[in-house]
Amino acid sequence: MRAHVRPSNRAESVSHLRRRYRVVRAHSVALAVPLSVEDQAAQSMPDASPTKWHLAHTSWFFETFLLAPHLPGYAAFDPTFGYLFNSYYEGAGPRLPRAERGLMTRPSADEVLAYRAHVDAAMDRLLHALPAACTGLVELGLAHEEQHQELILMDVLHLFSRSALSPAYRPELPSRARPAGPLQWADIAGGLVDIGATGDDFAFDNEMPRHTVFLPSFALADRLVSNEEWLTFIADGGYRQPLLWLADGWATAQAQGWQAPLYWRDEGDQWSTLTLQGRTPLDPHAPVRHVSYYEADAYARWAGARLPSEAEWEHAATTLPNLGGLYDQAWQWTCSAYHAYPGFRAPPGTVGEYNGKFMAGQMVLRGGSSITPPGHARASYRNFFAPAQRWLFNGVRLARDNDPAVPAPSNAFLDDVLRGFSATPKNVPAKYFYDEEGSRLFEAICATPEYYLTRTELALLRSSVADIARHIEPGTVLVEFGSGASVKTRVLLDASPHLGAYVPIDISASALAQAGAAIARDYPHLQLAALSGDFTQAVTLPGLADGHARLGFFPGSTLGNFSPGESVALLSHLRNLLGPGAQLLVGVDLVKDRETLLAAYDDAAGITAAFNRNLLVRINDELGANFDPGAFLHRAHWNASESRMEMWLVSRREQAVRIAGHPFHFALGEGLHTESSHKFTPQRLAAIAECAGWRVKDQWLDHDLPYGLFLLSLA
Repeated sequence: MRAHVRPSNRAESVSHLRRRYRVVRAHSVALAVPLSVEDQAAQSMPDASPTKWHLAHTSWFFETFLLAPHLPGYAAFDPTFGYLFNSYYEGAGPRLPRAERGLMTRPSADEVLAYRAHVDAAMDRLLHALPAACTGLVELGLAHEEQHQELILMDVLHLFSRSALSPAYRPELPSRARPAGPLQWADIAGGLVDIGATGDDFAFDNEMPRHTVFLPSFALADRLVSNEEWLTFIADGGYRQPLLWLADGWATAQAQGWQAPLYWRDEGDQWSTLTLQGRTPLDPHAPVRHVSYYEADAYARWAGARLPSEAEWEHAATTLPNLGGLYDQAWQWTCSAYHAYPGFRAPPGTVGEYNGKFMAGQMVLRGGSSITPPGHARASYRNFFAPAQRWLFNGVRLARDNDPAVPAPSNAFLDDVLRGFSATPKNVPAKYFYDEEGSRLFEAICATPEYYLTRTELALLRSSVADIARHIEPGTVLVEFGSGASVKTRVLLDASPHLGAYVPIDISASALAQAGAAIARDYPHLQLAALSGDFTQAVTLPGLADGHARLGFFPGSTLGNFSPGESVALLSHLRNLLGPGAQLLVGVDLVKDRETLLAAYDDAAGITAAFNRNLLVRINDELGANFDPGAFLHRAHWNASESRMEMWLVSRREQAVRIAGHPFHFALGEGLHTESSHKFTPQRLAAIAECAGWRVKDQWLDHDLPYGLFLLSLA
């Protein structure tokens, strides 16, 4: 983290500067308190430095550029420290090679603290009679030390990542981020805009001079890319597709074996990451961190977007200062190479080496991170690192060109909710149950004694799979619609080693990523390409399915969530998606007694009720609504005339709610229809399939708790 020298035009008062000096210097020492003496001396890689070195180097800076030339009679604490703690100032003399800082067992940590105390005492004398010409240098030294405070934490985390113990710097429990909600785009008008520091307050020299650039209109994401979205990138083969990557990035990723962001670990059933709180389960809603410029650029290309230029970022941050995560989550890569602004001149003397000589081979980052000292960042701040570096606290904010000929994509969730709430009765499509919490609750429902569907289907699949496998030709691509945890898939995979590839499709990116990673680990010879999204909207399959037979797998009686007309349309869509010669294995629940059905959709433990109400929580989190979930009663109802189970949320009182600013009224007892689950007979299923261009090729039935598996082929 390097940037330097531009004294402010409006100097801080000396008394304020003295107070600020004490606060900044004390904070550096406080950062070392949780560390052992051994922690402070170790160096995990050449790009990192020991904490002890950071504490000494920041003192060397004040000693070299302020005390030695400006405090009469100043005596150096130790003349050898100039060699040990010079970073890269050629004009200040020779220095210890950077990669050898971790070999420096002496001076001890206590001696470094004594050195700091010596410098602080001398600085106190200088600050009592500070020459006017030195004010900017003091400000610079404090900003420089704040940069090293962030470096201390970056380097400590990397050091701890090299330990088999995964130690914690701050062991208190980390907080979980709120669901990020659908990514929104802020449209920003282009034109001639001014960027760079204004000169009114302190700024580093690389932020100057302020100048005018032309920007076409563009759009910037309202938040940073989340871990959940990055999991989808991984599941879709983002680290295995060279066409997404810059050539040097692809070579670097292959050479270093990148498969995920730095510090991530696949634990089998979930991902974890190392944080300053230790190794913790990956929070899907938190912004992704510790990715290189190369990874950020590949992700942006995969997402159909790009990285913003630094001028776009600064203009957006200035005009829309309430954009989420500008300064407090992660530094954000831009597509801008780090170079001098027009008219840039490095300051005279040795201190001018700090910045200008690094203006090659680096990429600019903007913003700030969760470990950036408060008040240190600003819109014009130019951070910069080499494109392969990953240990910094950085993330990704997307941008895109604003082409007026291309309409902006709509928020399908919001559109469907507003449309459903405007209907009579009010309704929400059942597919929106399955955010992360909804997926977790559904897995819990499947384990309840009342919910027979999963157990019955799984048992029927196991007893029939050998017969089913005889219908599958070698090299067939298995395409699963609504894959979830992929438990039933394993039964098919185990019985059909002649399958050539597996394409799971699911609306829950986190569930898809975890299940896909587990399948890839347990079936290493099976090709896998996951698709995140609504399978009812899928228009094409991955390229690995080309030229191969295809078997669709649609278990769980999900077909029952659609009306008869919708079922025909969906099966027609799946027929077109799978293509000529395809087969489709469908699991559907069959008609049975009312009591069994009601119990299955209203379990005694209340898990189904929590699952139903979680839909309101998701609408609150992602669409800015103000539902009180406790103001709605879960109700399961058997609609005999339609042969379907229904789930409702019934208002306990008259109430008004708002969704994305749109008002809606609920009367006492008014219901919100959240799910229909149609129950079939074999004859009814065959008739619906025939209307969609399929025929029943074979079937397997459970007569105890009626359930059916039907293998469909093209008519």
